[in-house]
Amino acid sequence: MSTNSSRWIQISQRLLCACLLVTGFAVVSGCASKAAGVGPSGSGVEMITASDEPDARRRARIRLELAVGYFEQGQTTIALDELKQSIAADPTFGEAYNLRGLIYMRLNDFRFAEESFRKALIINPQNANVVHNLGWLLCQQTRYPESLALFSQALANPQYGERAKTLMAQGLCQMGAGQAADAEVSFLKSYEFDAGNPVTAYNLATLLFQRGDYVRAQFYIRRLNNSELANAESLWLGIKVEHQMNNRDAMLQLATQLQKRFPQSRQSASYERSAFDE
Repeated sequence: MSTNSSRWIQISQRLLCACLLVTGFAVVSGCASKAAGVGPSGSGVEMITASDEPDARRRARIRLELAVGYFEQGQTTIALDELKQSIAADPTFGEAYNLRGLIYMRLNDFRFAEESFRKALIINPQNANVVHNLGWLLCQQTRYPESLALFSQALANPQYGERAKTLMAQGLCQMGAGQAADAEVSFLKSYEFDAGNPVTAYNLATLLFQRGDYVRAQFYIRRLNNSELANAESLWLGIKVEHQMNNRDAMLQLATQLQKRFPQSRQSASYERSAFDE
């Protein structure tokens, strides 16, 4: 795998972790809304109100919401303490274990993160978000076969709504495992769901460039570089694509952006050396 791809996978990991945390926080909000939700119209099911929520679950949910707030403020220790109290109030509250796993994953404490996700899955084996989170955790430990099996499991759930995220993660792990052709398929599918994701676009363009499909690589990297999400690595990839296609004007335009916006970057130095094969 090229150095550029490796660096972008590192960026991808940070972005994906942020995405996972946002998903986890959204789930917490969902827990609160369920207590006062309304059943489907005409379903014959009585409206669910706050009084229907068991006291233990209510206390656990409140502690979980506090944990989210503290973690968003960077107060990790207090957040974990709130999660302990949430779990003590209701040991069957799987979302508390899921959030605990996300926090430990952010702290690079993979053992406790894995333990937390697996406990959440014991409570609800069908929770595709937790399945995804565990898969991403194992991917970061290069446990690729286990990771990819979990991504497939999450994607097989017809109720799962985060397919773009999981397909992107699957593609990254397939790249790490040296499965370039499979990774390309995963990124293409992810792009269909979310064409605005810079991680997907960059990695897809990278794979196409590496196998010499410069026309298609140009399509994806140009869309990224024409957005506000362009960075030194995407501009450098764009330069190399245009160089291979002998599009000198387009290459110089991208080079001007690279040197103006990222003059101290490694990519700018590579351009100055005409190191297009790095």
